Amino acid sequence: MTERETGAGPRFLMGSGVTLRRFERDDIKHVRRWLEDAELRAQIGATGPLDKGAADRWFEELEGDRSRAWYAVVRDEDDAVIGEAGLLRMCTEWRSTDMTIILGDPEARGRGHGTEAGRVLLEFAFEYMGFHRISVGVVGFNEEAVRFWEKLGFSREGVQRDGYLLDGQFHDFVMMSLLEDEWRAHRVVESARDGGDRTAD
Repeated sequence: MTERETGAGPRFLMGSGVTLRRFERDDIKHVRRWLEDAELRAQIGATGPLDKGAADRWFEELEGDRSRAWYAVVRDEDDAVIGEAGLLRMCTEWRSTDMTIILGDPEARGRGHGTEAGRVLLEFAFEYMGFHRISVGVVGFNEEAVRFWEKLGFSREGVQRDGYLLDGQFHDFVMMSLLEDEWRAHRVVESARDGGDRTAD
């Protein structure tokens, strides 16, 4: 990571193959395009596409919200914006935050970019921001997403029953979390598995 700043954090978080760049107004067009995909919306719990007005209001709220640190996930090889990632509901008093990673570009999935973005954001959250606990909520039927978070070291801690309504049918949310000591232990295991090469996956 580079460029320590106050508030919402560094402008850039550098990973292997991806960079997390502070979210900018021009990035809204990518989010709006991704949310046209009904399958993606279902998997992440989004209620519908974003029209321009709603997207602009969301960005204005994001700009003024010190409880969120939001980044565009940029693929280094071609500078393409392939997703978004961030911390939200940051509570420094409790040393607790929620986290999200969405790879909106379907061509970018399954190539390790999401995993690397997660590693970088976790390092930022635990080492830079000093958080003790990070939480995520995953749509219950999105088993691929559950496995993704488990790969990053998160554990299932409960179920929010019928917390999500999709096409007239209720679904559970799987609640997951990662504590700072668990994260450090997970990093040691990863490093041993990869022979010290974090780019192996």
